[in-house]
Amino acid sequence: MKILGAANGRPWWKRGAAIALWLCALCVIGLPEICPAIESGRFRLLSISNTSKLILVSQIPNKTKYLLDASAAKVTVDGKPAEYGTIRSYSVIRAKFELRKFTRDGVEIDGTVTEINVVGEDNPK
Repeated sequence: MKILGAANGRPWWKRGAAIALWLCALCVIGLPEICPAIESGRFRLLSISNTSKLILVSQIPNKTKYLLDASAAKVTVDGKPAEYGTIRSYSVIRAKFELRKFTRDGVEIDGTVTEINVVGEDNPK
């Protein structure tokens, strides 16, 4: 098998165009499948389900809504570990999640939450 740009025994740093072409092909074709998009930021908590541990959130600046699986999320309130149900009393959360669409029990879910942080300053009384 002949690799593009490998002719004449040129060193790898002189084959820049061929390497760039292969990297672009990898990024366009395969990389989005391997590395899902990770979102993080402040979100308004719209709804919470205790049985299936799903949350419905919307981004604060542009109101994009996401239905997320929070079953494996690490929950903290003011920097201290907390239970999943305690976030029900807050309206603004900071979340970090992977955007990856999948279906569970007939419901199409937008992603999986890895961290949920609640800061008292974001939620005035």
